[in-house]
Amino acid sequence: MTLDNQNAKNPLQGIKLEYIVTTLVEDLGWEELGRCIHIRCFMINPSIKSSLKFLRRTPWARAKVETLYLESH
Repeated sequence: MTLDNQNAKNPLQGIKLEYIVTTLVEDLGWEELGRCIHIRCFMINPSIKSSLKFLRRTPWARAKVETLYLESH
């Protein structure tokens, strides 16, 4: 499988993590996002900046956020 084929099958291709988090916060709010995905950066003093920092370093958490985004959009 070529890289082009892999990118064509990835529904998140070209969508930045910051856009995903911002959209989820706008749609759900921090409180509901923290209920959906039990990640401390969503529940205690949340911010886009701190969430992005955590999600970029934590693949399992990023996968949960991306899955929630795909399910809701």
